[in-house]
Amino acid sequence: MTADLSQIVKAYDVRGVVPDQWDESLAELFGAAFVQVTGADAIVVGHDMRPSSPGLSGAFARGAAARGADVTLIGLCSTDQLYFASGVLDLPGAMFTASHNPAQYNGIKMCRAGAAPVGQDTGLADIRALVESWSEQGAPEPAAERGEVTQRDTLTDYAAYLLSLVDLSSMRPLKVVVDAGNGMGGHTVPTVFESLPVTLVPMYFELDGTFPNHEANPLDPANIVDLQARVLSEGADLGLAFDGDADRCFVVDERGQGISPSAITALVAARELAKHPGGTVIHNLITSWSVPEVVRENGGTPVRTRVGHSFIKQEMASTGAIFGGEHSAHYYFRDFWNADTGMLAALHVLAALGSQEGPLSGLVAQYDRYSGSGEINSTVDDQAARTAAVKAAHASREDVTIDELDGLTVSTKDWWFNLRPSNTEPLLRLNVEARDEQTMAKVRDEVLGLVRGA
Repeated sequence: MTADLSQIVKAYDVRGVVPDQWDESLAELFGAAFVQVTGADAIVVGHDMRPSSPGLSGAFARGAAARGADVTLIGLCSTDQLYFASGVLDLPGAMFTASHNPAQYNGIKMCRAGAAPVGQDTGLADIRALVESWSEQGAPEPAAERGEVTQRDTLTDYAAYLLSLVDLSSMRPLKVVVDAGNGMGGHTVPTVFESLPVTLVPMYFELDGTFPNHEANPLDPANIVDLQARVLSEGADLGLAFDGDADRCFVVDERGQGISPSAITALVAARELAKHPGGTVIHNLITSWSVPEVVRENGGTPVRTRVGHSFIKQEMASTGAIFGGEHSAHYYFRDFWNADTGMLAALHVLAALGSQEGPLSGLVAQYDRYSGSGEINSTVDDQAARTAAVKAAHASREDVTIDELDGLTVSTKDWWFNLRPSNTEPLLRLNVEARDEQTMAKVRDEVLGLVRGA
């Protein structure tokens, strides 16, 4: 098919509706282009549980093999399992998933050897240009010698590697409810948790890319309601929710209350700094004030960056950071090739909780110090004009600091907010944090009034 690739090639990955926007013939071209741009003589390919994933990943492998590259197919896997394979095998990789998007979508997350990201500036634009030219003019001539396609199971090795990074030896027995959302957590969790003193209560572990129970997007509070109720009815110690490709993990405490990803970032940062004293920790500018505070209290150096995994991974590589966290529940580890893995963050939470007797709510209270709004989206007709109006309303105040590292951030000693545009939709995203709930609500409502023209 001849496709409008501007609709499916995003900043960090390929993503679109199958077969309307892309199909197996295009996937084959993507495989060929990936090999050409990376110069790889061997790659690794995995896929999630979506109905279209086996066919698309198989076509990608054919395209890569036709260009002379050997292909290792690892089959069903989570995205962080693909990163593990790319890291441990030292091969470029491609993961077929559309993460938390609805069933009709699929996509490709690509990386270079050692799980180094491929984005617009690091090869994705070149891959797109090749696919566009080939889809119009015909595929390139195959290589003189076709690559070999083999299969390999990496799940057991992936689980063993993660477990080697966290000391779980003194962990007390815990009851854990896990909502996999019919996504890849249903594939990885049983193997990773198998050797732990955990009573596992599985929810929606059946791999089903049509998502019959709820969207596999725990960032939306509506999608963790079932988990919260089950934690309470089971009297569990905590609940975990994974997104569709299981690279993000959300945590619910014993009261059924969601724990902010910022608090999890601070908790894991403290643990990583205990292993690596004086280390650097990356956090995006929407994480809570508590994150840099906890990093400094534990002898580390916090580094603030823009939102998005390519910025986090770039900063981690350039600073040698030991850990990075985002407000969206992406957690990055130096010991995991600077890649994100929700499963490793979950193991840290289990280890921290299991090594003391108190409940999770008490444990995380020290990391959850401020009142946050969460991310609030507003549909606007002119992102730049609305942002300018908000900036103008605050520019003359002597008590505020304004920076534009990523969108607009306005800070005082008692509160801060960030307003940034979506890259793909006519939205402005607002995050507010303050020292108390009343102040947060006041600032939130004032800014939303300016954004929405109320």
